[in-house]
Amino acid sequence: MSEGAGAVERHVKLDQVMAQASAENFPVALRLLPKEAQGHLRAIYGYARLVDDLGDEYPGDRHAALDWVQTQLDALFAGSPRHEAFAALAATVTRFDLSREPFDQLLAANRLDQHKTGCADFDELMHYCTLSANPVGRLVLEVFEAATLQRLALSDQVCSALQVLEHLQDVAEDASRGRVYLPADDMARFGVDAADLAAPTASPALRGLVAYQAARAKAMMQQGIALVASLRGPARLAVSGFVAGGLAGLDALEASRFEVLGATRKAGTFRLLSCLARLHVAAARHKAASPRNSEDSP
Repeated sequence: MSEGAGAVERHVKLDQVMAQASAENFPVALRLLPKEAQGHLRAIYGYARLVDDLGDEYPGDRHAALDWVQTQLDALFAGSPRHEAFAALAATVTRFDLSREPFDQLLAANRLDQHKTGCADFDELMHYCTLSANPVGRLVLEVFEAATLQRLALSDQVCSALQVLEHLQDVAEDASRGRVYLPADDMARFGVDAADLAAPTASPALRGLVAYQAARAKAMMQQGIALVASLRGPARLAVSGFVAGGLAGLDALEASRFEVLGATRKAGTFRLLSCLARLHVAAARHKAASPRNSEDSP
């Protein structure tokens, strides 16, 4: 093992990674899932959190750290996982015969972050989301053995919307790291520049741009209604938690009048539960209005 690889392994603390992954990705709904399903989802989110941590926070050579992840994936998919984080993931990969592609895509997104500082337009941002966000939703559907083509397409919309929301909530933090996930052409159209992102409070121009991006994300998030309507049991519970969380976050952003610099706008419990209730009503109506088809299982 090289000295660089040893330093990365010493940096990676599995308990901390899993705790952070749970805190960030396990809303109340997911804590009600069967223990086995929770374990598989934590393994997936633990991997995503680990790669993000090495790509954003590792104090040494981050390119080398991400190379270490690739080496660990090589070992995992060869049937001999090495590090404990990948040993934990191996059980999930084996149980559901998961392909390597989504794990490589999450790694590729973090490699892009090492040199890419912005997006020219919304299409480029969506391409980034196919690497950074959509693979997670696809893996979740695989865990619930509910990954049909239609559901995967709907999940991609939801996950991309969640990624846009996260970027909007983290405008100031991202800008401080030299990253801007607001499309450059939209920034120009709304008259927003780098100085606006470094200000203590959001300018009217920035608020207008954020409102525009939030409306895009909300339209995408609404695809989650059909996705939730197509699912049952634990899969429905899990996915509805993600969708409601996204809708609640967008509602909170709107309630703040799109002030994204003075404070991070997160949804409270009441807003989340309210969105969850409205989501299930909308999903029931969608299901009643749609002919029964093969997407109605599990």
